[in-house]
Amino acid sequence: MSGSLNMLGYGIATIGPAIAVGLIFAAYINGVARQPEAQGKLQPIAILGFALAEALAIIGIGLAFVLR
Repeated sequence: MSGSLNMLGYGIATIGPAIAVGLIFAAYINGVARQPEAQGKLQPIAILGFALAEALAIIGIGLAFVLR
């Protein structure tokens, strides 16, 4: 068996951002379902949270390739 464990570690590390994105949008949908008039205020916050969570995954893949 040959190869690097970096990609396996990256695969495991993406579980955190995936759960975070799910929780962010679940909270957004729940908030909009309770108060539809708050959608304008909640949507930018949800998109910002999504971007920050995905940044962790992008940094992780960068490190996986660099440390290879």
